Amino acid sequence: MKTTPPRPIDYRPVTGEHMAVRLCSLRKVHGRGAGAVTALDGIDHDFPAGTFTAVMGPSGSGKSTLMHCAAGLERPTAGTVVLGSRDLGTMSERQLTLLRRDHVGFVFQDFHLIPALSVAANVELPLRLAGRRPDAHRLDDLLSRVGLHDRRRHRPGQLSGGQRQRVALARALITRPEVVFADEPTGALDRASGREVLALLRAAVDDLGATVVMVTHDPQAAAWADEVLLLADGRLVDQLTGPDTTTAETIAARLAALGA
Repeated sequence: MKTTPPRPIDYRPVTGEHMAVRLCSLRKVHGRGAGAVTALDGIDHDFPAGTFTAVMGPSGSGKSTLMHCAAGLERPTAGTVVLGSRDLGTMSERQLTLLRRDHVGFVFQDFHLIPALSVAANVELPLRLAGRRPDAHRLDDLLSRVGLHDRRRHRPGQLSGGQRQRVALARALITRPEVVFADEPTGALDRASGREVLALLRAAVDDLGATVVMVTHDPQAAAWADEVLLLADGRLVDQLTGPDTTTAETIAARLAALGA
């Protein structure tokens, strides 16, 4: 059963049919000439706000490249990425940096925590880098939600892998981002710790109104999402929606059909 923590007090509500991210004819080619490799080949998709999407596919299918382009980490060769109301193609590198800092959350497989900082300081870091004073109430709420309020003064080296990933998730949410991109967030965790992180991602969507786009190779992880996108050879070849089709068994069968 998918469980969620208690509802919070003052977070942004789900925004209905508003699109958090829109991809239009997205194309990404690495290299030139005979050695060019097409990573994305005409992707069209909308990610509604307040939803959880998993992106899957065989190795080399383009799923990580899709996430990097959608998050403004890479510029596409052609096509359009709109995050909220912003066309990323019209933005300078500095504007993209500020956009990622203020409006996008990231959760990576390798945590990327600062070893010398406490749990609380790691979570507050995006706000401090932006010159903003952390809200003590929101910090306390997030640390409680991820089960680390009593570990707020610990450093990452004193935590398990699952606990460190929960710190990373709280850090991704502290700025109330328009979208959270999670790249294999359970890849370095054992099954039990992975389920805890997935339950928190699910709760971020259901209770906080967050939008989550997660790249994963694991059908069990993808089953927590509202929608599963399947890529092959840089193209969107299938999408699964609804509780009857986003089961781990159905997802695994579809992946097997793609040769994953």
